Amino acid sequence: QVDLVESGGGLVQAGGSLRLSCAASGRTFSSYAMGWFRQAPGKEREFVAAINWSGASTYYADSVKGRFTISRDNAKKSVYLQMNSLKPEDTAIYYCATAQRLGIVITEHEYGTWGQGTQVTVSS
Repeated sequence: QVDLVESGGGLVQAGGSLRLSCAASGRTFSSYAMGWFRQAPGKEREFVAAINWSGASTYYADSVKGRFTISRDNAKKSVYLQMNSLKPEDTAIYYCATAQRLGIVITEHEYGTWGQGTQVTVSS
């Protein structure tokens, strides 16, 4: 069983940066693939980025590629999302999630545990 707590959200101007963190509890964190998703007002939740168990492989949605970077520190049981060159359309609640797989997971239904989310608001 893994519990997740996100932090690092806030209000930032367009062009700015934020770093989201997701802290996990549980003994098997390093065995899980991790992902970040987001949900904007009135829209469905969408995939943002994923990372495999070791951190060696990553995958990004086209909308964030080149601007966002996902990383993890298994010793600290944490996953991060560095967000640069933020745009107003990045405004959303951001969620981290775990999947009981070692490789990259990009489909939402394969993620079994979710955090409570952290709000990111980008002003124009």
